[in-house]
Amino acid sequence: MSIENIIPKKGEVWFLWFNRCSGIVLKTPSRTLVFDPAEVNPTIFRKVDAILITHEHYDHLDVPLVRSVHGRTGCQVIADQTSVRKLRDAVSSDKLHAASVGSDFKIGEAHIAALGFKHPATAPVSFLVTTEDGIRIYHTGDSLPFPEMKRLGEQTPPDVVFCTVGPPAPGASPQTGLEIVEMVHPKMAFPYHAPISEARKFADLMSRKTPKVRCAIIEQGKPFKYP
Repeated sequence: MSIENIIPKKGEVWFLWFNRCSGIVLKTPSRTLVFDPAEVNPTIFRKVDAILITHEHYDHLDVPLVRSVHGRTGCQVIADQTSVRKLRDAVSSDKLHAASVGSDFKIGEAHIAALGFKHPATAPVSFLVTTEDGIRIYHTGDSLPFPEMKRLGEQTPPDVVFCTVGPPAPGASPQTGLEIVEMVHPKMAFPYHAPISEARKFADLMSRKTPKVRCAIIEQGKPFKYP
């Protein structure tokens, strides 16, 4: 994985989208976070400070994969309550943390807040990460828009938001992705968890409806730098 050799400078972060779903590596100057690792070879993750899991569905939680990565790296694992129950035999108890809406965590100087989620899972959570340099990244998993997103946009709008814009997420479309952007007021939006055709439709909608927000269609396996 080429992002492993990248050392972000102060005030920047790097992302890598590694599967067809919501699998993202976030690398800050001092920390590496991995979101929803599934449908990927676990050996590509060589240095990981924390794994964050939004919910228990197969394309977001892979217990053997998490066991493998945690066993090699000793990383922290922050997950929704249902996923935590599935991971109790895979992750050491002192490194496994249950997240519910309103939970807060620290990984080094990075702050992680667990927020709401609209999706047919048991107790899903999305994650707002604030890096050591104050950059805010909102990983929405494959959530549809929900009212609390508007409050986030009014109080602490993220710099970056990841939006599901199509299948296989139930109900997701370029329009629902646009609604997320309109609610949270980011500086940049990334479409994911959908075919490239839907990502392009989302980018077209953004160019017409939210022209002041940058949209970047990221390629799987290719690192992307922000800002």
